[in-house]
Amino acid sequence: MRPVATYTVVSAIPEPLQRLTELAYNIRWAWDHATIDLFKRMDPGLWEETKHNPVQMMGLINQDKLNALSRDDGFLAHLNRVLESYDTYMQQANRAWYAQEFQAEEQPLVAYFSFEFGLTESVPIYSGGLGMLAGDHLKAASDLGVPLVGVGLLYQQGYFRQYLNIDGWQQERYPQNNFYTMPIHLMRDEAGEPVQVGVKLPGRTVYAQVWRVQVGRVSLFLLDTNIRENPIIEDQDLTSQLYGGDHEMRIKQEILLGIGGLRALHALGMEPAVCHMNEGHSAFLALERAYVLMQRHAMTFDEALAVTSASNIFTTHTPVPAGNDYFEPELVEQYFEGYRRQLGLNQEDFLSLGRIDRDNPEEYFCMTILALRSSTYANGVSRLHGEVARKMWQDVYPGVPLAEVPIGSITNGVHSLSWVSGEMAGLYDRYLGPRWREDPADQGVWQQVSDIPSEELWRTHVRSRERLVSFVREQVVCQLEQRGAPTSEIDESGEILDPDALTIGFARRFATYKRATLLLRDPERLTQMMCSDRPVQFIFAGKAHPLDTAGKEFIREVVHFARKAGCRNRIIFLEDYDMAMARYLVQGVDVWMNTPRRPMEASGTSGMKATMNGVLNFSVLDGWWAESYRRDLGWAIGRGEDYEDPEQQDYIESNAIYEMLEKDLIPTFYDRGSDGLPRSWVKRMKAALSELCPVYSMNRVVQEYTRSYYRPALEQAARLAENGHEQGRAFAQWQLRLQNEWDTLQIGDVTCEFNQGEVHAGETLRVSAGVHLGHISPDSVSVQLYEGVLDADGRISQAAIYAMQPLANEDGQQDPGWYRYGIEYISEATGRHGYTVRIVPNYPELKHPLRLRLITWAAGENDMTCTPGEPGQELSPTPAAV
Repeated sequence: MRPVATYTVVSAIPEPLQRLTELAYNIRWAWDHATIDLFKRMDPGLWEETKHNPVQMMGLINQDKLNALSRDDGFLAHLNRVLESYDTYMQQANRAWYAQEFQAEEQPLVAYFSFEFGLTESVPIYSGGLGMLAGDHLKAASDLGVPLVGVGLLYQQGYFRQYLNIDGWQQERYPQNNFYTMPIHLMRDEAGEPVQVGVKLPGRTVYAQVWRVQVGRVSLFLLDTNIRENPIIEDQDLTSQLYGGDHEMRIKQEILLGIGGLRALHALGMEPAVCHMNEGHSAFLALERAYVLMQRHAMTFDEALAVTSASNIFTTHTPVPAGNDYFEPELVEQYFEGYRRQLGLNQEDFLSLGRIDRDNPEEYFCMTILALRSSTYANGVSRLHGEVARKMWQDVYPGVPLAEVPIGSITNGVHSLSWVSGEMAGLYDRYLGPRWREDPADQGVWQQVSDIPSEELWRTHVRSRERLVSFVREQVVCQLEQRGAPTSEIDESGEILDPDALTIGFARRFATYKRATLLLRDPERLTQMMCSDRPVQFIFAGKAHPLDTAGKEFIREVVHFARKAGCRNRIIFLEDYDMAMARYLVQGVDVWMNTPRRPMEASGTSGMKATMNGVLNFSVLDGWWAESYRRDLGWAIGRGEDYEDPEQQDYIESNAIYEMLEKDLIPTFYDRGSDGLPRSWVKRMKAALSELCPVYSMNRVVQEYTRSYYRPALEQAARLAENGHEQGRAFAQWQLRLQNEWDTLQIGDVTCEFNQGEVHAGETLRVSAGVHLGHISPDSVSVQLYEGVLDADGRISQAAIYAMQPLANEDGQQDPGWYRYGIEYISEATGRHGYTVRIVPNYPELKHPLRLRLITWAAGENDMTCTPGEPGQELSPTPAAV
């Protein structure tokens, strides 16, 4: 039953404590240990009971206790210290990295769109790594002073809460989030009414109100459809669950995120100059950006898309096709028929925006392809993932060599202060100084890790492991009680795990490619390691998607093995993995294990969080570990091999795990000096801290995005917008002319000249080509020589690209559309070489020419001549080798 009116009851906060509310509503507390300690000090039990939610805690705390705190000199002194730090942070954005780096007086807005955000467990709108990354991105942007806002959805139930039945099978429950007891604010207009936006769905408009989460200096805006303006229950439920429902629910949520999210910013008076799509879920924003420009400046859709694409950025996170959203053409037409007509597009043209082959009516509409087609900047999230993404999406760019597919890579990182334990942070404060907090990406700061006494580093880590063991015991007791386990089993759970034993953590989504059960392939061998006088113990945690039966079976296998194992207290599965549990794990285990099926791990950030706490990684060489592994920094499972047979891969790599545990990890951990220190282990800890922490800091990531993508896109957007988008129109019209005329381009004869019959390394070679440009101006294209060593298949590999220059007109030149280009170059590498000639677009505002999918290659070997004689002919390449 809906009420006729609503109101909010809040605690009566005594005057000296008034600013506690301000602190509670700014998520900065989630990465400031002093503020966390302040809230915990108010009522430790209530702090844990409310899942570390200061807003909810302050609504529940006893009024007498609040009054007493207002008279507690020690608490007030603590509060004043926290407020002084908070005020300094909030008021000195002009001293942050962005302002210092770019000396920017005006700060155009970057809008960061994501389906999920992992900020803190008290705002449960995340499921896994994508959300963790998005949350850390906002936090680092705040620390660095980057002018950025986040846009997402506010889920009434969020992602599911996990529990296991008596057989170990995952069950799901969906508790309701109470937004009025969370650290979020409902946005209101000048009249005090909630800010609302609408998006068209078939036969109706769905409305959403907008909430704000303050993340330090950065705001995150979240859309919520559970409002009375939506009379249909299914519309109210549109923002009910994260990754819930069917394809139709997904396309509605993505319409709301992309189109509704941009409209929400406009309703709040914000005009983002750059939009960053964190995965393809928000790619419909590219259409809305174009539509807005069409309405404001009377442009066609093609013109508007050409202009707005210059300031769109897309980050892909999945290395498998199934991880991308595909929609049936009929479903897309059902939801976009009216919208595409407003864009001036027919059905075929609209669907082609999300297809590889526009002429295939059966091809589904892909959000990743839409994002790639409408973004100038695209990237994967590790070097290896960049390679995988280029191979996955090469067909989107026909004729473009694999190495030049316009998808780069920026390897992920983590927000250090959000994941480092309080004890470890204190240790860094003492020996690294404040700089590690101010600039965790400063490599010079982390070199001072060598100054930390080994004894102190080890003892700090041991305390974290002891705290983890206590936490696990408490969690297991709760699990067993909820499951109705016998009293004897509950009593025994107080003895699980050994606080002094080598402890290995495996916590992540239970997707099958992550191979959680790889460790269990040889139960006897594993049991021997767990039950020896040098024991090893394992803590598992993670959720399978509700529809992933195979992932649920993996969880069940782990649980059943734990029950059958000879040492039942040496292997544990923790239910309901969330951010709070993750912190205990990444701070307290000795080793973080990761066993993905290479190359299916795009990046992986949990191992980075563990590294920040001195935990060593033991992983397949995939994602971030493929580029960061060194023998002195951790351990590798395998050598980065790729296998055609998954069963063979599992057999080989499971044996590699056992071998490494038995012969390296366990002996290194337990070999102690007379002082009880595992000195070889601690040496590895120090090396990993000093080498990996600055590189895999989210500060480095956001700085890289800003320098490589945000600033170039901001500057180009400003140029294109000058004089009523005069430059933008010219840029768009140039693209359209080029696309219309490109098929008329030809490369005629290609001639190579050598100084002598035999070519030597370092010798100058001359190549020229006849090029037909038709009505296209020569300054609109770049004619290039594509040259390199041939591989075993006769294809050009590791190509060098040389810009060819127009040659003087000669008498008898063919019709006016023909030109001749030439180049002199020196080939240094020995071996069999090949070359060909190509034409690509060229324009001052064009950042990545190949993203336009316009490229013309020399037609064939028969059009080439080399002089003098046979030696030159032998060295000439086949253009088909490209």
